[in-house]
Amino acid sequence: MDIVVKGRKTEVPERFRKHVVDKLKLEKIQKIDAKAIRLDVEVTKEPNPRQADRSDRVEITLRSRGPVIRAEASAADPYAALDLATEKLETRLRKQHDKRVCARRGNGHNRIPARDVAVTVPNAARVGEDGTLGPRRTAEEEKPPTTRIGPLEIQGEGPLVVREKTHTAAPMSLDQALYEMELVGHDFYLFVDSETKLPSVVYRRHGYDYGVIHLEPDPFAEEPPRGAGGTLGG
Repeated sequence: MDIVVKGRKTEVPERFRKHVVDKLKLEKIQKIDAKAIRLDVEVTKEPNPRQADRSDRVEITLRSRGPVIRAEASAADPYAALDLATEKLETRLRKQHDKRVCARRGNGHNRIPARDVAVTVPNAARVGEDGTLGPRRTAEEEKPPTTRIGPLEIQGEGPLVVREKTHTAAPMSLDQALYEMELVGHDFYLFVDSETKLPSVVYRRHGYDYGVIHLEPDPFAEEPPRGAGGTLGG
């Protein structure tokens, strides 16, 4: 696996490059993610003196045959920022590794206990405490329970998590939205496009590409639907 160190608005000294290699232990990373191909480390210098306490930003990008994992941090010097970014990267790597392990363990272990068959399988006979079969459930009993959460009416038991948030956002360019998305480490970012003034979403696609979705109001959405022969009526 290769490590590529580059500077943005700053020169990267050879001493720091060697420190990156020592800090990012490749054997440890490859043990967690065997599909890792390359590590990109970008150092950015912020010239604003008001941001002296976080003037150096280090962004680490792990590219592999799986999803791209990024971690970034800012500090008063690049060495401290590298330490913080490395900790974040290792944490996200472990989470991704644990997720894969849980997915593998879950395969083949989804059997339904006999006592739960009548609840989970439609039109199944009931099983008593002594193992004997009882009458089938009625149509009314088969109907899933209805729960109301806010403006939504939910049938069944879920699981369902409903959370509503409202944020104020200044319009921004696509480049700024991409930067903000990478900054928070998410796979998508909702923003208001400064050119079109439309709500938009930038998102990460497979590989290293990005996509953008613009939401445009439908001018015919408020018109009542017409019947099959509406245009022929006199």
